[in-house]
Amino acid sequence: MLTYPFDFHFQSAIVSRVAASLKDAALCQLDIREVINIDKARKQHQDYIAILRKLGLDVIELPADESLPEGVFVEDTAVICDGIALICRPSVYGRLKEVDIIRTILRREGLQIVDIKDSSATIDGSDVLFTGREFFVGLSKTTNLSGAKAVASTFPEYPVTLLRVKKGAHLKNYVSMIGMDTMTVGGSDIAKDLLRQMEEMSEYKSYKIITLPDDVAANCLWINDTVYHLPADQRYGESIRLLINRLGPNVSHGELQNSEFAKMDSVLSNRCLLFNRPF
Repeated sequence: MLTYPFDFHFQSAIVSRVAASLKDAALCQLDIREVINIDKARKQHQDYIAILRKLGLDVIELPADESLPEGVFVEDTAVICDGIALICRPSVYGRLKEVDIIRTILRREGLQIVDIKDSSATIDGSDVLFTGREFFVGLSKTTNLSGAKAVASTFPEYPVTLLRVKKGAHLKNYVSMIGMDTMTVGGSDIAKDLLRQMEEMSEYKSYKIITLPDDVAANCLWINDTVYHLPADQRYGESIRLLINRLGPNVSHGELQNSEFAKMDSVLSNRCLLFNRPF
């Protein structure tokens, strides 16, 4: 078992380069608001990868696969804890190849692989929040009850709490961990409802909550004692300034751009799969 509670120190990350076909995949979404600029997306993602390396991670960088337009969102492919990788079951048939690729890599890296046997199960890693003490699993349009049960059976030593995401995006679009027992939560009605469920049903009752006006600003990367968040620009300035103030002067933090990926409702954490190799 990992140091308890887990301190979000990681050795390795898997990322995938941005396929040009991501632009076409975005256009297929009914609620698409803006066209993705692929060159800009690639620049944002290369900066993202550079930060992961700066944080000391061994980064496994996969080539772009034009047959997998959403392959850059590797967080959806697995849930990893204590050297065990639960391989997810995407609800979208076209993403099955993504999990096959990740399964092969994680097995090569020495992790214990767990496949979900229930063919009715669907689960995306972006619907699973590990706090270091317990799991929260969002029941959403991409994760169902059978998928959530797979998390509980794979990691029986940790409490697992199921949360109903009323509509729209993944659980992590509304909440993330930014410090020991500290999480950020968005300010929308959906995010407030998720926070209410967590407070009522969680095993641990002493989390510090930082509520931000903008949901998208609540998704941060907390890796190796550093928090990465969206830029404090005109769009999310209020949320980011509030976050920085609440983090305090002693917490290392930095900015990462996500504007092109946000056009598909993707958040910062979606673009890497973090793990530690077993001892």
